[in-house]
Amino acid sequence: IMRRILQSKGAEIIHLGHNRSVADIVECAIEEDVQGIAITSYQGGHVEFFKYMKDLLDENGCGHIKIFGGGGGTILPAEIEELHNYGITRIYSPDDGRHMGLEGMIEDVIKQCDFSLNGNLTIKGELKLGEARDIRKIARSISNVENGNAAANNEISIDNPNTAAKNPVLGITGTGGAGKSSVTDEIVRRFLNAYTDKTIAVISVDPSKKKTGGALLGDRIRMNAISSPRAYMRSLATRESDKALSKYVQEAIDICKQAGYDFIILESAGVGQSDASILDYCDLSMYVMTPEYGAPSQLEKINMLDYADVVCVNKFDKAGALDALHDVRKQYKRNHGLWDAKDDQLPVVGTIASQFNDDGVNELFERLMEKLASKTGVTFKGAITHHAHTTDTSNQSTIIPPSRVRYLSEIAETVKAYDLQVEEQAIIARKLYQVDGAINTLSAAQAPTAVTTNTITQELLEIKKYLEDQ
Repeated sequence: IMRRILQSKGAEIIHLGHNRSVADIVECAIEEDVQGIAITSYQGGHVEFFKYMKDLLDENGCGHIKIFGGGGGTILPAEIEELHNYGITRIYSPDDGRHMGLEGMIEDVIKQCDFSLNGNLTIKGELKLGEARDIRKIARSISNVENGNAAANNEISIDNPNTAAKNPVLGITGTGGAGKSSVTDEIVRRFLNAYTDKTIAVISVDPSKKKTGGALLGDRIRMNAISSPRAYMRSLATRESDKALSKYVQEAIDICKQAGYDFIILESAGVGQSDASILDYCDLSMYVMTPEYGAPSQLEKINMLDYADVVCVNKFDKAGALDALHDVRKQYKRNHGLWDAKDDQLPVVGTIASQFNDDGVNELFERLMEKLASKTGVTFKGAITHHAHTTDTSNQSTIIPPSRVRYLSEIAETVKAYDLQVEEQAIIARKLYQVDGAINTLSAAQAPTAVTTNTITQELLEIKKYLEDQ
């Protein structure tokens, strides 16, 4: 609720989800160069949690980042006072909620975070998060160009340990909800595991709302591998409702190259069939889609199938995935004139990014590294081992098989149908009881006519037909 109200007020929100450590939150806040952190805490340990966060921000020279929190009645008034005295900007109590309301509290947060970061970079001490690069300088440099103050970067010195190295850029684009962030996270994980001396940067773009100007920068919630000290991530809002990329992505890429990141991934917001704007910023491109694209004729409208170096059909556990992969490969052959190519030679791979150690994602990573080597000549620490395509990936999950993903709905539907049946049978039984009672009453009065008795008895037998045995 808080997130939605913040966005409706025009704020750009980096969403981390639940149960994140202080280190995760602080690293995110510094990498994203935020003005404030907002936390809801209902689990106890809040005094130590908030104090440690304040200490970690101060130790890394980022004490300007404000901290807000709330936890209903779990944070006592004495604890709120203690945290305020320690330097926490504001802890909202139930009384604040009654007096200010939700919107009032959100407006207070935004008001206190409404200060400019343009060019104002005062480094206090060394970065103690163990990062391979000084992410404070990188983050502020990107903020400066994003806010129209690129000249301020002349005063920020970013160290590059290897100025002669090539820094290839992989562009990842695709439809909204295709799982681009999950696929990106799996690529980052495999890159860090395969090349233990290399660094990687991720620039992720999400759309801004046309009505409010706010944005939900939610890709981090899917990113688990970026906690590595060799990885950096920055979220950007498009700040235009009809674009898939921020107009500052090239500057952000240049800053990451200046910092010496060996590999850079640019992930766009969800795109339509005609969008291919990511091609202007990358050396290698990948299009991510799902099996649920509609009729095969829809594939003819997708521009990126003409240009993508690799195509990823994600969510391969969906019904019809094999048919979809066949159709995509067929369209890829048409678009590229590869009439004689075999399906297993095409850079079109089915994946289940949500599945641990997915065979499809493993194959996808190999194809990306092979394409990168052939297009840019970059092999990092040598050619990656090529494994021939043998079979398409499949869902290995046995917790809830795909055919049973609606099992809770099926249970609910069965219970509702049973309740309806019981109600219908109760009406029949009540009517039967009333007719039987009428016969008994007439018999007791010793005055029934043959016609009346026969008529009621016939009605009784007719009603019994509809009453089930159980």
